[in-house]
Amino acid sequence: MRRTVFNEDHEAFRETLRAFIEAEVVPVHEEWFAAGQVPREFYYKLAELGLFGISVPEEFGGAGMESHKFEAIQYEETARAGVSFGGSGVHVLLALPYIKALGTDEQKKRYLEKFVSAEEMWALAMTEPGTGSDLAGMKTTAKLSEDGTHYVLNGSKTFITGGVHADRVIVCARTSAPTADDRRFGISLFAVDTKSEGYSVGRKLDKLGLKTSDTAELAFVDVKVPVEDLLGEENKGFYYLGSNLPSERWGIAYGAYAQAKAAVRFAKEYVQDRTVFGKTVASFQNTKFELAACQAEVDAAEAVADRALEALDAGELTAAEAASAKLFTTEVAHRVIDKCLQLHGGYGFMNEYPIARLYADNRVNRIYGGTSEVMKMIIAKNMGL
Repeated sequence: MRRTVFNEDHEAFRETLRAFIEAEVVPVHEEWFAAGQVPREFYYKLAELGLFGISVPEEFGGAGMESHKFEAIQYEETARAGVSFGGSGVHVLLALPYIKALGTDEQKKRYLEKFVSAEEMWALAMTEPGTGSDLAGMKTTAKLSEDGTHYVLNGSKTFITGGVHADRVIVCARTSAPTADDRRFGISLFAVDTKSEGYSVGRKLDKLGLKTSDTAELAFVDVKVPVEDLLGEENKGFYYLGSNLPSERWGIAYGAYAQAKAAVRFAKEYVQDRTVFGKTVASFQNTKFELAACQAEVDAAEAVADRALEALDAGELTAAEAASAKLFTTEVAHRVIDKCLQLHGGYGFMNEYPIARLYADNRVNRIYGGTSEVMKMIIAKNMGL
């Protein structure tokens, strides 16, 4: 079936991005994998390519295109090549919407030009040890100073993607106690400068997958955050976080679909080349049936992902629809990638093969951005159950 989600401009961007990946990423990706992160300097190359400014208003150095379709192409092309851009996805998909939606004119001027140029890389710090998906239970605090010039930030965060390289981090912290009827009240968002005294990066976490993405623990000990770096209104942070969840979950959904599509490509190429018992693996009926079933699932996931993309660009993607898309595509990707790895036999267990890395990378899709179980709760509530 013909896809209608992308136009000629999008496809031209795809060609440029694919050439960039082949020239700048593929030759060194093994080094990044071994190091557990991409070099900080690589983000300047992404900035030169224009990836950080696509949806940033023109007055702040961006292209001013209000569309997630270019991000969608990045998901497809990085998965196709079996590579990753490290924590850059958090920079654009997670941090940028808060700056654009909550930033004052002064803040946007101060933040966005450096954002576009990669002079400042951003991350988002929500999760804390022991809280997981229960954001309302966070313990990190930000107390306003007596003279009203700054907040004093204390606490810790974990699982922070991009946390090692980040120059600014949107930190969620309690500025007031929760009320009796609303435990989500009292959370605020701050654009914290990582060079601040008392700010520290703890362990770079050793993850099952996403090896090129720097994920860290953060700690704050009496960190002074100027009041000028409060994003939005005080105590309304939880509601701001909720408003961005549909786009975050769409990103995970689209990335999972792209991974499943790539897995079929990797498996198809492998079984056509690999010979056993004097025949190619592709010639066996079981191989054909397994890949045919995988392709059918990928086709369905593509339709769901594209529909969610169109709804997101139109400003119509609801929380329940985003949850449904995430649940469906991540579960599809789980099944498809597992079958495609199986078709690789023992080689599928080797990290030198992209299917092995894809298998590990994919697993977190059913956890972060809200677990599959949380997605089911959201969908069920929307159904009136």
